[in-house]
Amino acid sequence: MRDCWVGRGDIVREGLPSLEWYRQTTITGVERRGKSVILTFRCGEEARFLAAELGMTGLLLFRSTPTKYPQHIHFVLHLEDCAEPEIRYWNPRRFGRLSLLDQAGLDQYTARRFGYDPLTISSDQFLRMLGATRTRLKSLLMHQQVIAGIGNIYANEILFRAKLHPDQAANKVREGLVTRLYEVMRDVLHEAIVMGGSSVRDYFAPDGTEGQYKRRHLVYAKAGQPCPNACGTVIRRSVGERSSFFCPTCQRRARP
Repeated sequence: MRDCWVGRGDIVREGLPSLEWYRQTTITGVERRGKSVILTFRCGEEARFLAAELGMTGLLLFRSTPTKYPQHIHFVLHLEDCAEPEIRYWNPRRFGRLSLLDQAGLDQYTARRFGYDPLTISSDQFLRMLGATRTRLKSLLMHQQVIAGIGNIYANEILFRAKLHPDQAANKVREGLVTRLYEVMRDVLHEAIVMGGSSVRDYFAPDGTEGQYKRRHLVYAKAGQPCPNACGTVIRRSVGERSSFFCPTCQRRARP
Protein backbone atom coordinates (compact mmCIF):
# COMPACT_ATOMS: atom_id res chain seq x y z
CA MET A 1 0.00 0.00 0.00
CA ARG A 2 1.41 3.34 -1.03
CA ASP A 3 -0.72 5.69 1.05
CA CYS A 4 -4.14 6.15 2.60
CA TRP A 5 -6.67 8.93 2.89
CA VAL A 6 -9.02 9.52 5.82
CA GLY A 7 -12.06 11.61 5.05
CA ARG A 8 -13.53 11.46 8.55
CA GLY A 9 -11.41 10.95 11.63
CA ASP A 10 -14.34 9.44 13.53
CA ILE A 11 -14.63 6.64 10.99
CA VAL A 12 -11.50 5.06 12.54
CA ARG A 13 -12.66 3.65 15.87
CA GLU A 14 -9.20 2.80 17.16
CA GLY A 15 -5.59 2.84 16.05
CA LEU A 16 -5.56 6.10 14.09
CA PRO A 17 -2.14 7.15 15.52
CA SER A 18 -0.66 3.98 13.99
CA LEU A 19 -1.76 4.92 10.46
CA GLU A 20 1.76 5.90 9.39
CA TRP A 21 2.93 2.31 9.89
CA TYR A 22 0.57 1.08 7.15
CA ARG A 23 2.17 3.18 4.44
CA GLN A 24 4.53 1.19 2.21
CA THR A 25 3.22 -2.16 3.49
CA THR A 26 1.90 -5.15 1.53
CA ILE A 27 -1.62 -6.54 1.82
CA THR A 28 -1.15 -10.26 2.30
CA GLY A 29 -4.56 -11.52 3.38
CA VAL A 30 -8.30 -10.90 3.35
CA GLU A 31 -10.77 -12.77 5.54
CA ARG A 32 -14.24 -12.45 7.04
CA ARG A 33 -15.06 -12.46 10.73
CA GLY A 34 -18.75 -12.02 11.38
CA LYS A 35 -19.84 -8.99 9.37
CA SER A 36 -16.33 -7.53 9.32
CA VAL A 37 -13.65 -7.83 6.64
CA ILE A 38 -10.11 -8.16 7.97
CA LEU A 39 -7.18 -7.05 5.78
CA THR A 40 -3.70 -8.20 6.79
CA PHE A 41 -0.75 -5.87 6.15
CA ARG A 42 2.91 -6.86 6.43
CA CYS A 43 6.12 -4.93 6.70
CA GLY A 44 9.05 -7.28 7.10
CA GLU A 45 8.16 -9.79 9.81
CA GLU A 46 5.51 -7.60 11.45
CA ALA A 47 1.81 -7.90 10.66
CA ARG A 48 -1.00 -5.54 11.48
CA PHE A 49 -4.63 -5.46 10.48
CA LEU A 50 -7.45 -3.26 9.23
CA ALA A 51 -10.86 -4.42 10.44
CA ALA A 52 -13.68 -2.95 8.35
CA GLU A 53 -17.09 -3.19 9.99
CA LEU A 54 -19.65 -3.11 7.21
CA GLY A 55 -22.77 -2.77 9.34
CA MET A 56 -25.96 -2.41 7.32
CA THR A 57 -24.66 -0.23 4.48
CA GLY A 58 -20.86 -0.42 4.47
CA LEU A 59 -18.95 -1.59 1.40
CA LEU A 60 -15.35 -2.03 0.32
CA LEU A 61 -15.18 -1.01 -3.34
CA PHE A 62 -12.52 -0.72 -6.02
CA ARG A 63 -12.02 2.66 -7.69
CA SER A 64 -13.28 1.27 -11.00
CA THR A 65 -16.66 0.52 -9.42
CA PRO A 66 -19.30 3.19 -10.17
CA THR A 67 -20.17 4.69 -6.78
CA LYS A 68 -23.43 6.42 -5.93
CA TYR A 69 -23.07 9.35 -3.56
CA PRO A 70 -19.25 9.52 -3.48
CA GLN A 71 -19.46 11.86 -0.48
CA HIS A 72 -19.98 8.71 1.57
CA ILE A 73 -16.47 7.44 0.78
CA HIS A 74 -14.75 7.93 4.13
CA PHE A 75 -11.44 6.07 3.76
CA VAL A 76 -9.26 5.16 0.78
CA LEU A 77 -6.30 2.80 0.49
CA HIS A 78 -4.02 3.84 -2.39
CA LEU A 79 -2.34 0.77 -3.88
CA GLU A 80 0.46 0.23 -6.35
CA ASP A 81 1.71 -2.64 -8.53
CA CYS A 82 -1.77 -4.17 -8.75
CA ALA A 83 -4.77 -4.12 -11.08
CA GLU A 84 -6.85 -1.84 -8.86
CA PRO A 85 -5.30 1.43 -7.64
CA GLU A 86 -7.69 1.97 -4.72
CA ILE A 87 -9.87 0.24 -2.14
CA ARG A 88 -12.57 2.56 -0.84
CA TYR A 89 -14.64 2.28 2.34
CA TRP A 90 -18.14 3.54 1.53
CA ASN A 91 -20.74 3.77 4.27
CA PRO A 92 -23.62 6.28 4.01
CA ARG A 93 -25.21 5.54 7.40
CA ARG A 94 -21.89 5.02 9.20
CA PHE A 95 -23.12 2.17 11.39
CA GLY A 96 -19.73 0.54 10.83
CA ARG A 97 -16.24 1.76 11.66
CA LEU A 98 -12.62 0.92 10.84
CA SER A 99 -10.06 -0.30 13.35
CA LEU A 100 -6.28 -0.41 12.90
CA LEU A 101 -5.00 -3.24 15.07
CA ASP A 102 -1.96 -5.27 16.00
CA GLN A 103 -2.34 -9.00 16.73
CA ALA A 104 -3.35 -8.50 20.36
CA GLY A 105 -5.84 -5.82 19.33
CA LEU A 106 -7.33 -8.10 16.67
CA ASP A 107 -7.73 -10.90 19.21
CA GLN A 108 -9.57 -8.54 21.56
CA TYR A 109 -11.66 -7.15 18.70
CA THR A 110 -12.76 -10.65 17.72
CA ALA A 111 -13.43 -11.83 21.27
CA ARG A 112 -15.68 -8.94 22.22
CA ARG A 113 -17.67 -8.75 18.97
CA PHE A 114 -18.17 -12.22 17.58
CA GLY A 115 -19.68 -15.45 18.76
CA TYR A 116 -19.59 -18.73 16.87
CA ASP A 117 -19.20 -18.60 13.11
CA PRO A 118 -22.31 -20.19 11.52
CA LEU A 119 -20.19 -22.02 8.95
CA THR A 120 -17.79 -23.59 11.44
CA ILE A 121 -19.92 -24.16 14.55
CA SER A 122 -20.49 -27.89 15.17
CA SER A 123 -23.96 -29.38 15.44
CA ASP A 124 -23.35 -30.20 19.11
CA GLN A 125 -22.28 -26.63 19.85
CA PHE A 126 -25.34 -25.33 18.01
CA LEU A 127 -27.62 -27.62 20.01
CA ARG A 128 -26.12 -26.48 23.31
CA MET A 129 -26.30 -22.83 22.28
CA LEU A 130 -30.02 -23.00 21.55
CA GLY A 131 -30.78 -25.07 24.62
CA ALA A 132 -29.14 -22.54 26.92
CA THR A 133 -31.41 -19.57 26.17
CA ARG A 134 -35.07 -18.58 25.94
CA THR A 135 -34.23 -15.91 23.36
CA ARG A 136 -36.46 -15.83 20.27
CA LEU A 137 -34.95 -17.79 17.39
CA LYS A 138 -34.66 -14.90 14.95
CA SER A 139 -33.10 -12.59 17.53
CA LEU A 140 -30.64 -15.34 18.45
CA LEU A 141 -29.58 -15.97 14.86
CA MET A 142 -28.89 -12.25 14.44
CA HIS A 143 -27.09 -11.76 17.77
CA GLN A 144 -23.51 -11.23 16.60
CA GLN A 145 -21.99 -11.95 20.02
CA VAL A 146 -23.67 -15.38 20.00
CA ILE A 147 -23.45 -16.40 16.35
CA ALA A 148 -21.74 -13.98 14.00
CA GLY A 149 -22.51 -13.11 10.40
CA ILE A 150 -26.24 -13.70 9.88
CA GLY A 151 -28.27 -10.63 8.95
CA ASN A 152 -32.00 -10.02 8.68
CA ILE A 153 -32.46 -11.37 5.15
CA TYR A 154 -30.83 -14.70 5.88
CA ALA A 155 -32.44 -15.14 9.30
CA ASN A 156 -35.84 -14.86 7.60
CA GLU A 157 -34.93 -17.25 4.80
CA ILE A 158 -33.33 -19.81 7.13
CA LEU A 159 -36.30 -19.95 9.50
CA PHE A 160 -38.81 -20.29 6.67
CA ARG A 161 -36.93 -23.18 5.12
CA ALA A 162 -36.56 -24.81 8.53
CA LYS A 163 -40.32 -24.28 9.20
CA LEU A 164 -39.71 -22.52 12.51
CA HIS A 165 -41.47 -19.40 13.77
CA PRO A 166 -39.16 -16.39 14.26
CA ASP A 167 -40.59 -15.78 17.76
CA GLN A 168 -40.17 -19.36 18.95
CA ALA A 169 -38.10 -19.62 22.14
CA ALA A 170 -34.79 -21.27 21.27
CA ASN A 171 -34.79 -23.69 24.20
CA LYS A 172 -38.26 -24.96 23.27
CA VAL A 173 -37.21 -26.31 19.88
CA ARG A 174 -37.05 -30.10 19.76
CA GLU A 175 -33.66 -31.66 19.07
CA GLY A 176 -34.66 -32.97 15.65
CA LEU A 177 -35.79 -29.51 14.59
CA VAL A 178 -32.56 -27.97 15.90
CA THR A 179 -30.65 -30.36 13.65
CA ARG A 180 -32.81 -29.32 10.69
CA LEU A 181 -32.25 -25.64 11.51
CA TYR A 182 -28.50 -26.22 11.71
CA GLU A 183 -28.39 -27.91 8.31
CA VAL A 184 -30.65 -25.34 6.65
CA MET A 185 -28.59 -22.46 8.08
CA ARG A 186 -25.41 -23.82 6.54
CA ASP A 187 -27.08 -24.65 3.21
CA VAL A 188 -28.59 -21.16 2.85
CA LEU A 189 -25.35 -19.39 3.73
CA HIS A 190 -23.22 -21.54 1.43
CA GLU A 191 -25.64 -21.02 -1.46
CA ALA A 192 -25.76 -17.27 -0.83
CA ILE A 193 -21.96 -17.07 -0.84
CA VAL A 194 -21.75 -18.93 -4.16
CA MET A 195 -24.31 -16.51 -5.63
CA GLY A 196 -22.54 -13.41 -4.34
CA GLY A 197 -25.00 -12.41 -1.63
CA SER A 198 -28.24 -10.45 -1.92
CA SER A 199 -28.24 -7.06 -3.63
CA VAL A 200 -31.65 -5.79 -2.53
CA ARG A 201 -30.65 -2.18 -1.87
CA ASP A 202 -27.06 -1.01 -1.45
CA TYR A 203 -24.96 -4.18 -1.45
CA PHE A 204 -22.35 -4.75 -4.17
CA ALA A 205 -19.15 -6.77 -4.44
CA PRO A 206 -15.91 -4.75 -4.57
CA ASP A 207 -15.96 -4.87 -8.38
CA GLY A 208 -19.52 -3.55 -8.51
CA THR A 209 -21.28 -6.82 -9.39
CA GLU A 210 -24.63 -7.53 -7.75
CA GLY A 211 -25.34 -10.56 -5.62
CA GLN A 212 -27.89 -12.89 -7.21
CA TYR A 213 -29.22 -14.70 -4.15
CA LYS A 214 -32.18 -12.31 -4.09
CA ARG A 215 -33.59 -14.48 -6.87
CA ARG A 216 -33.82 -17.31 -4.34
CA HIS A 217 -35.59 -15.33 -1.61
CA LEU A 218 -38.77 -17.13 -0.60
CA VAL A 219 -40.16 -14.82 2.09
CA TYR A 220 -37.99 -11.75 2.59
CA ALA A 221 -39.92 -8.59 1.55
CA LYS A 222 -42.77 -10.74 0.17
CA ALA A 223 -45.53 -9.80 2.62
CA GLY A 224 -48.98 -10.36 1.13
CA GLN A 225 -47.74 -12.81 -1.50
CA PRO A 226 -48.80 -16.48 -1.51
CA CYS A 227 -46.60 -18.83 0.50
CA PRO A 228 -44.19 -20.58 -1.90
CA ASN A 229 -45.11 -23.89 -0.23
CA ALA A 230 -48.60 -23.49 -1.73
CA CYS A 231 -50.20 -23.94 1.69
CA GLY A 232 -52.91 -21.40 0.89
CA THR A 233 -51.63 -18.73 3.27
CA VAL A 234 -49.97 -15.43 2.41
CA ILE A 235 -46.64 -14.30 3.81
CA ARG A 236 -47.00 -12.05 6.83
CA ARG A 237 -44.74 -9.30 8.07
CA SER A 238 -44.26 -8.52 11.73
CA VAL A 239 -42.53 -5.29 12.65
CA GLY A 240 -40.20 -5.32 15.62
CA GLU A 241 -36.54 -4.43 15.96
CA ARG A 242 -36.13 -5.80 12.42
CA SER A 243 -38.99 -6.89 10.19
CA SER A 244 -39.80 -10.59 10.11
CA PHE A 245 -41.38 -12.27 7.10
CA PHE A 246 -42.93 -15.66 7.71
CA CYS A 247 -45.80 -18.00 6.86
CA PRO A 248 -48.13 -18.40 9.85
CA THR A 249 -49.18 -21.83 8.58
CA CYS A 250 -45.83 -23.38 7.69
CA GLN A 251 -44.04 -21.74 10.63
CA ARG A 252 -46.42 -22.36 13.49
CA ARG A 253 -45.20 -21.28 16.89
CA ALA A 254 -45.12 -24.21 19.29
CA ARG A 255 -47.30 -23.83 22.33
CA PRO A 256 -45.57 -23.73 25.76
